[in-house]
Parts: sequence; C-alpha cells; structure tokens
Amino acid sequence: MSLTDRFQQLRGESKPTQESKPSSPFDGAFLAPPAPATLGKIQEAKTAEAAASAVVTLEAPQTGAVASDALTSLKERASQALYERLGSRITDSSLEEAELHQFVRDELKIVVDEEQVPLSGSERQRLIREIIDDVLGHGPIQRYLDDPSITEVMVNRFDQVYVERQGHLFLTDTKFSSDDALRRVIERIVSKVGRRIDESSPLVDARLADGSRVNAIIPPLAVNGPALTIRKFGRDPLTVNNLIALGSLSPEMAELLRACVLARMNIIVSGGTGTGKTTLLNVLSSFIPSDDRIVTIEDAVELQLQQDHVIRLESRPQNIEGKGAVSIRDLVRNSLRMRPDRIVVGEVRGGECLDMLQAMNTGHDGSISTVHANTPRDAIARLETLVLMAGMDIPLRAVREQVASAINLIVHISRLRDGTRRVTHITEVQGMEGDVVTLQDAFVFDYSAGIDANGKFLGKPVPTGVRPRFTDRFAELGIPISPAVFGAQLAGGPRTKGR
Repeated sequence: MSLTDRFQQLRGESKPTQESKPSSPFDGAFLAPPAPATLGKIQEAKTAEAAASAVVTLEAPQTGAVASDALTSLKERASQALYERLGSRITDSSLEEAELHQFVRDELKIVVDEEQVPLSGSERQRLIREIIDDVLGHGPIQRYLDDPSITEVMVNRFDQVYVERQGHLFLTDTKFSSDDALRRVIERIVSKVGRRIDESSPLVDARLADGSRVNAIIPPLAVNGPALTIRKFGRDPLTVNNLIALGSLSPEMAELLRACVLARMNIIVSGGTGTGKTTLLNVLSSFIPSDDRIVTIEDAVELQLQQDHVIRLESRPQNIEGKGAVSIRDLVRNSLRMRPDRIVVGEVRGGECLDMLQAMNTGHDGSISTVHANTPRDAIARLETLVLMAGMDIPLRAVREQVASAINLIVHISRLRDGTRRVTHITEVQGMEGDVVTLQDAFVFDYSAGIDANGKFLGKPVPTGVRPRFTDRFAELGIPISPAVFGAQLAGGPRTKGR
C-alpha cells in the first residue's frame, strides 16, 4: 500500500482492515487504527501533511520506534540520491566550507521534495541536519565530537560505537546506516589532509580540523568492516594549572619540570596508550621561552604549541605508486639543517630514535619527545630497541651510552584503574654503571592512601627526598627553584611511607 493510499484510508476514503500490512517502513508508523479523537482531527485536516503531523504527534507514544525507523529509511534514500546528484562536487576543494554547506543544503531540499513524503517541520529539520552531518560532517558520531566530556570515539563497525568519558568506556546506541556510510565519513576526513584510503592503502593516520587524532582501517585488513578511532583534543589546550587542578601533577612537580625545560634538559615523556603523553608534552612545551626556534615533527600534526616561532613538520606516506614517502627519520635529519633551538618529536617509534639521540648529543639540548613504555626503566629499554631498528650495526653498550648521555629526565604518566591520569614518576637518568643505565626517582606516586568510596585513588605524587644531580645546572643558569620541591627536609634519611 502506498503512502497516498494510506493517508486516504485514514481520512475515511477507505476503511482499514486488520489483514492489511505495511508495505514500507513508513506505512508501519500508521499501522494501529486511530482513536476516534485522532480520526476526527485527521478528517478536519486540509492537507495530507497536516494529517501526518496530527498522527505522528498523537500516536508517537505507541509508534515512536517505528516512526524513527521510517525516518532512518528515508534518510538513507535521500542520502544516496544526494550523493548521486553531487558526484565529485562533494570533494571540490575550490569551494569554501560555507559555500559547500549551502550548496548541499539547496540540493538536499530538492531531493527531499522529490521523495514526496509528508513530514512535519521538526522531522524535516532533523532529516536535513542528519543528512548534512553524514555528507559534510561525521555522521551520527558528530554529537560525540561536539561533547567536551568525551575524549575518544571508537567505531568498531558501522553498528557498534564506543566512547570514552572520564577514563571509562561506554557502548552507545549510535549506529551508521551501513558500511558505506561509515566509509564515506572516513574518506571525507582523510581527503581533507591530503591522505587516501582504499584497498591498496587500507589504513591511515589523519587529523580533524581541531587537531584530534584519527586512525582508520578498512577491509581487507579490517575483517568486520571499516573501523574508525578518534582521539579528541580540546579546543583550548590544557595548561599546567589545569593538570594541577585535575591532580595529574603536583605544584612541586610543575616547578621542577618548568626549571628543567628552561635549563634545556632533554626530556622523554613515557606512558601507555591513552595516558595523556601528548597533553603532557604540550604542557612541557609551554615552558619553552618564546624567543626559541622550535621545530615539531609528527606523523599527524596534533601538538598545540602556543609560541609564535614554530615550524611544524608532518610525515607523508607513499603515494599510489609506492613512492614519495617522507618518514619521521627524514624529517629529524632535515630539522638539523633548520637551525632549531628545540626539536620536539611527537613520538619516536622507529629508527628516528637514533637520529634524535645524536641530535641531543650534538648541541641540540632542550629537545622533548614521547615513547610508549610501562615504566621509566622500560622507557630506556624501549629507546635502546628503537635505536637498533635504525638498521646500523651498533654494539648494545654504545647504544646505552648514547641513551644515557642524551636523556636527562624521564617523566612517566599512567592511567590508573579509576580512569584518572597521573604523573607517577619523574626520574633522572644519571649515567652508566658498568653496562647498566642508572636511574634515580625524584618523584613517585604514593598508593598507600588507598581509594575512596567512589573507587578513586587518594594517593598523590611525593618527592623521594633525593635531590637530582642536574639541579647544579639550575644554579649555574640562575633558574630559581625551592629546596622544598625535593622534600629537602627529609634528605639524608628514609622517607616515611605515605607522607
């Protein structure tokens, strides 16, 4: 039964029968016979659109789910028709964003009118908004990207979306209409930053306009269909005061780290996936003097440095012919010819680690980078492994000497079981003893306070009472730092656990 026939039936021109079945999702919205009051209002309606509005409004408590499915079905048809009308115009880089939005909106109104389905004003607005999100935005996950309380969006497949809020994962009821709809969102994201994703190059790292990190992978590598992961970054970068307020840092830690950056210490930020290494790297970089020339090197640009004198470099994958790739290692080498005062590498994960250590050992002090590791000791081992990945035949002892002489400080950040992110170690790299790189903690996280009724850790980072050797450099450079930062009152004696 067509929609027109159904409306005629409801208006009294024909009588509904119990045997009649909906021939489309929209017919299902009106399956139940209307109540007498409802029928009276429908018969008084002058147009089919007014009748539809009356039925939808009055019958919504009973048929809302079916009506929602019907709207989804219409959205799918309208979206497909819109893509057929637009063709390549949807990725036309010559159009400004505002022009593209207006162009799509105008075409969409034509498509909706051609469907000849009566919709109420609110339904029409919702339909147009959702289709524009699908075509020009990020589809059904757009609302999560707009929500500042959500830090990560994970699309496992088109009908399974998880989000992270306050360090915990939640399954949502949000779904894409199909694999193709998810694929279109992915292609729109990667095309904006000059990347591509197809069967010959089925995985990609990219970024959104606000700096959020994007990873996408499609079949044949992704067996269950396209998968999309978005690590969000706030529109306003967190400051050191924000981290102190959140409990990630203590004021004493912040004072020490500020002094270390000003004294041009080489710093490695270590931690696991999703612990906040990039956020902490942004905070450390905020201590760099504004007159220093900074070169940042990343796979996908996500650092948010506030200084003016910054050169931002981004690696490039190979093209469809397998040529044209520019690696992080290439960029690190090139940066040495750019007269940098500071080199900030978003993350070392390969042979570029050797070039970075050599730069740190040859006059480019004050460099900062991140590495994936579970502890400060693991970070040293990880750096050694990455150096060996450079493909050069270097004795392990020589590698360790490079690491020990280049790195001054390791700042380790962890995500605790309660979902909070805390700096758990600030560790000095003191040098070599035999074949071992020696480390000394200046701050550690004290877990002895336990947890509260809500499962949140009550512990906090505390100084070990040991004054790092590099503090002599602070005095030489005239960088003030309070002796109490290191728990000087306890130096020379054992520190009481939990203090």
